[in-house]
Amino acid sequence: MNSIPSVDLKDFISNDPIKKQQFVEQIGKAYEDIGFVALKGHFLNEHLEADLYSEIKNFFDLPQDKKDTYEIEGIGGQRGYTSFGKEHAKGKKEGDLKEFWHFGQYVENDEKLESEYPKNVIVSELPKFNAVGEEAYKMLEKTAKYVLRALAIYLDLEETYFDSYIKNGNSILRPIHYPPITSEPKAAVRAAAHGDINLITLLMGAQGRGLQVQNNAGEWIDAIAQPDELMINVGDMLSRHTNNKLKSTIHRVINPPKELWGTSRYSIPFFMHPISDMKLNVLENCIDDNHPKQFDDITAGDYLYERLVELGLIKK
Repeated sequence: MNSIPSVDLKDFISNDPIKKQQFVEQIGKAYEDIGFVALKGHFLNEHLEADLYSEIKNFFDLPQDKKDTYEIEGIGGQRGYTSFGKEHAKGKKEGDLKEFWHFGQYVENDEKLESEYPKNVIVSELPKFNAVGEEAYKMLEKTAKYVLRALAIYLDLEETYFDSYIKNGNSILRPIHYPPITSEPKAAVRAAAHGDINLITLLMGAQGRGLQVQNNAGEWIDAIAQPDELMINVGDMLSRHTNNKLKSTIHRVINPPKELWGTSRYSIPFFMHPISDMKLNVLENCIDDNHPKQFDDITAGDYLYERLVELGLIKK
């Protein structure tokens, strides 16, 4: 496969059972083949997207000493600011050429989870920043819920199988700034080849060249969305849970050509995580004689902790 399939969520949420089933088959097959789709018909509108980009640019344009006050020690970068070069891909020493912010869950009616998750960090210099981030978070979470419902049907599960695991889940909205490159990077790229940790990732900002996906033949192909599309991929948690039936595909963000080094790049992934005590044990209906169980039993919380250590965000 040398291109990313495009699907329209409006087909799934229509009252037309034929269109709904076609969407299920299209997205399921794409996730078996390459692990990525471009999705139209999501719940973000143009006005909200424009506001979000404006606010995150305002934040990343703040003086470095101001941004540094929002870097919170001891929480593995799960909320607030993470400065340039702090995160690296699994197995890499070089830090990625990026800085980023994390918005986290807005817990409803669950004191246990409210105490478990770090608090969201308020940016006092930008009065609209946090409200816009919260609205975008909720619209992306809503979009992700319907994508997972389609995948539940594809996996012969009850349609709302994932709903209780993602309600108040440990999801993250991560605005990323890849600053201009000022000198020849020795071995670092904007984001080294990696797989995502979570269930699924919804990516804003894949309209320009930069994001690349590794297909089954090991070739790197460009993943470029249309202006009205989100790029959505399977993460390692969902891959484990489905015994790798749905593929968590290795991807990267390459450095631009030298003539574009002086430009910033912004992208905004939403990492859909379940609640920490969701069991990621391989689904029974994804195991058969040709597909023996590939992964040990583990909870989402324990798996996330392991991966944050590997990424250098938590020190053991």
